[in-house]
Amino acid sequence: MQQTLVLDQALIQRYDQSGPRYTSYPTAVQFHEGFGPADYRAAALASNASGRPLSLYFHIPFCDTVCFYCACNKVVTKDRSRAQPYLDRVYREMAMQGELFDRSRPVEQLHWGGGTPTFISIDQMRELMTVTGRYFSLLDDDSGEYSIEIDPREVTDETIGVLREIGFNRLSLGLQDLDPKVQKAVNRIQTAEQTFGALAAARREGFRSISIDLIYGLPLQTPGSFIATLDRVLEAEPDRLSVFNYAHLPERFKPQRRINESELPSADQKLEILQQTGECLAKAGYVYIGMDHFARPDDELAIAQREGYLYRNFQGYSTHAHCDLVAIGVTSIGMVGNTYAQNMRTLDEYYARIDAGELAVFRGIELSRDDELRRAVITQLICNFTLDMDRVSDAWDMVFETYFAQEIEQLRRMAEDGLVSVADGRIDVLPAGRLLIRNICMVFDRYLGAGRHTTRFSKVI
Repeated sequence: MQQTLVLDQALIQRYDQSGPRYTSYPTAVQFHEGFGPADYRAAALASNASGRPLSLYFHIPFCDTVCFYCACNKVVTKDRSRAQPYLDRVYREMAMQGELFDRSRPVEQLHWGGGTPTFISIDQMRELMTVTGRYFSLLDDDSGEYSIEIDPREVTDETIGVLREIGFNRLSLGLQDLDPKVQKAVNRIQTAEQTFGALAAARREGFRSISIDLIYGLPLQTPGSFIATLDRVLEAEPDRLSVFNYAHLPERFKPQRRINESELPSADQKLEILQQTGECLAKAGYVYIGMDHFARPDDELAIAQREGYLYRNFQGYSTHAHCDLVAIGVTSIGMVGNTYAQNMRTLDEYYARIDAGELAVFRGIELSRDDELRRAVITQLICNFTLDMDRVSDAWDMVFETYFAQEIEQLRRMAEDGLVSVADGRIDVLPAGRLLIRNICMVFDRYLGAGRHTTRFSKVI
């Protein structure tokens, strides 16, 4: 499989529209409040019959300062004492969640996200992992995929050592850009020493995978300034890089209103940044996984993609497609059985539910058979860029070409543009189509209809 980024400006201009990132299908737009705690409880209990391993996600919402580009659910505060009351509720939620799942189901994947998970103290980190082990069966042989997002401004060498000690073996470092002018424009002042010091500490502690997050399209960025940041990052040789497109949606995300729109790079400049980034990373030996992600060719994600078993969920790309995802904390989203469920969005609502002894789920969806089939198709395409129609037909007891006749016709039009190949019972995403994979997957999204709801999503490029 060719795992390089190919950028065709004419195609990008033709296909650059808004669309889902497909961390789930159906997307969160389809979640509804008719699905509540009782539905989730029933799904969780029923899932025990499968014996599937578990994936745990913990949302730590607090941040010390606000980054103006941020679109995450967070609580900005310098009051560190707010963490413990939140964690106390998380422990109570964990107790309720733990009662639903058999202890025989190992936790193969665990992730702390935010917000800023490293906002909490070292003692609180130890406590959170200890309590997790009280209610769920954590692996003690370092074989799981246990990851955390860290803010290099929030950690010391001791913090990194403690994270490794309590079981984490993967981490992602938020950086975004090293240029001081860009950092000031987005209110994230972060030195190279902080960033690469944290990376070096993680290497010394034996973390198996280290990723760095960058964002292109921020105010005052130029192709030259961004590549200067990228060159410095490549000197540190991270295992993975995420190079996200900044989506400016100030009507939806209040902090973005503090960004000066006149300072944002033009669409042509963003494309130039992306093109140069792809060339630099290819020259450095990284492969394009898809959806903003790059990795070394010997990384488990690159290997999984070449061998056809890469997976994608709310935490990004993974090799753990066989897990039920249990989400804990405010606004977190889980996937158990054939359901998605989301917790309350605000701290007050979350606290009220937990204090009442109830699960915090306030909306979700139970997937129909059609939903599950389309999710399988979209997941295969967005992760592995190829699909065997006969294999899908056999697995789902249907005839792919008949069931998806309209979709295949749409793909044939994309084939004329060189995005895909539809032949010999296969759909193969061609190099020029990999950057536009969201467009290809949107063909199979029955909820979009004739472009309906696409304004709720970011641009695909």
